[in-house]
Amino acid sequence: MSSNIFTPTEILSPFVKRYIITESDSNVINRILPDTSIAIAFRFKGQLNHLIDQTVTQLPSSVISGLRKSARLVNYVKGSSALIVLFKETGAKAFFKHPLHEIFEQSIALDNLIQRQELVDIEERLSESVSNNQRIGIIEEFLIRLLYSEENDKLIFAAVQKIERAKGNIKMKDLANSFYLSHDAFEKRFRKTVGTTPKQFSSIIRMKAVIQSVRRNQTFTGVAYDAGFFDQAHFNKEFKLFTGQPPTEFFKSPPLW
Repeated sequence: MSSNIFTPTEILSPFVKRYIITESDSNVINRILPDTSIAIAFRFKGQLNHLIDQTVTQLPSSVISGLRKSARLVNYVKGSSALIVLFKETGAKAFFKHPLHEIFEQSIALDNLIQRQELVDIEERLSESVSNNQRIGIIEEFLIRLLYSEENDKLIFAAVQKIERAKGNIKMKDLANSFYLSHDAFEKRFRKTVGTTPKQFSSIIRMKAVIQSVRRNQTFTGVAYDAGFFDQAHFNKEFKLFTGQPPTEFFKSPPLW
């Protein structure tokens, strides 16, 4: 399985983090970890399946995925290709008036939010395209048409930066107070913009930082304490919820992307 990364044009760069085009020349199961980006996936070739327990569900051609607290498995059938749009943490709100927190832990057909006929046109054009650059151009045209707000919520953007700098180890009350907001008002505004609560968002940032910090020959006990976990058992439980695997098993076969 291969993946190529593309950078958004200037008009979309405040909202879109990057595009990824994935292509599979064999039957592959990819473990996708929770991330801080709401994502759209356009399958333009083959078939993608979502694996939950022992159930296999074919994914629609166009899917939007909310933020998640747990990993998911996606099966790329041989010959499958998809174009993925990863939004910046506060970026998706500029394209969708639908409350983004309502798709937390979900991957739903994009036609729940966009008119089906417009998506059919996009999907057909993607399938007929002969180059990845052409496909990126089609999606950028689509996103520019969809863009209804050219401003990010600066307060929530600043809050996201604070959480990232703290690697998720920050008290929500202190974070809300730093912006002179009540906890409830801050949480409602954050959830509306980012797609989940600030506490859950911090948990994602925290575990991502843990995974990125692991070094060869480092004990997981040391990793747990460095990340602020009280004990190994608590760390193992949170790690398995996030990745779907215990630490030793996870690092033997990390995700493909």
